[in-house]
Amino acid sequence: MDSIDRSIKSGRQASDIPAFRVESGLFSSAANDTTCAEFAPLHYESGYAYPLIVWLHGPFDDERQLLRVMPLISMRNYLAIAPRGVCVEDKTENVGKVGYGWRQAEADTARAEQRVFDAIDGAAEKYKFAPNRVFLAGFDCGGTMAFRLAMQNPHRFAGVLSLCGRFPSGRSPLGNINKTRDMPVFLTVGRDSTDYTPDDACENLRLLHSAGVSVSLRQYPIGQELAPQMLVDVDRWIIEQVSVPS
Repeated sequence: MDSIDRSIKSGRQASDIPAFRVESGLFSSAANDTTCAEFAPLHYESGYAYPLIVWLHGPFDDERQLLRVMPLISMRNYLAIAPRGVCVEDKTENVGKVGYGWRQAEADTARAEQRVFDAIDGAAEKYKFAPNRVFLAGFDCGGTMAFRLAMQNPHRFAGVLSLCGRFPSGRSPLGNINKTRDMPVFLTVGRDSTDYTPDDACENLRLLHSAGVSVSLRQYPIGQELAPQMLVDVDRWIIEQVSVPS
């Protein structure tokens, strides 16, 4: 199964285009250290309160990962935003591969939380979305940060999705468990991953189940990567949550 990085090709780099369209879905990204990419769906209706996806990109990447994931999640169903990571990462074994990430140090977590909520506030000034249908999602270290921020702020999110990202350790991530039990979790793992293994995912599943959290765990025949079917399942899972009567 091909990863999504090979599934969408463009003649220009996303960084060269401050605002651009993919099949009429609008993506925009500003060029500064706290930039946030935004996505408005096909035929955006200003009178409809869309679900909002807050996407936290993976390591050695940036907010433009949103360009690659949204066409495979859905071009119609959601608004989406993606803040840039809080730390610069340099993958030295791949010369020139520099990007951003999400570290779990307390100061970095606080910065990440501020960026996420600033991004949500910024989206609210431009678009209409349902405040009770905000989903926090991320890949790899972005998934781990999504876990931590959602567990710290369960009243702000309708669900959390961690794609190949382990549950955080340290600083009591389940310290707010009485309020997080009602927040559903979507967790994925690559069968052949050596970074976040199926055994790691099962350990996380047992921890969350013991805390009374509802978890959907899915495994895919891939390594530590995003794959089209995984993102199709993200769309299906969110739609299931949105369809549940309040």
